[in-house]
Amino acid sequence: MPAEGDELSVGDLAYDTAKCVVGEVMEIYETHYALRPPKGGIEWDGLREFTRRATLSEQLSPALAERNANSRLGV
Repeated sequence: MPAEGDELSVGDLAYDTAKCVVGEVMEIYETHYALRPPKGGIEWDGLREFTRRATLSEQLSPALAERNANSRLGV
């Protein structure tokens, strides 16, 4: 569970430790968050006990991977 006072809000970037992936909080429920990939996509449920605020490193990691892939393709 997030520490008291560190609750996530709609629009925050969260890290789902069960799936090892960053998602944007779309809705908040009693037991879970509705998350989706930061650039859009299919939502999934992240249980509150396995979801926390994403660190800066976790937020940048997907963008860096995409940039590297584009670079390899010459884009």
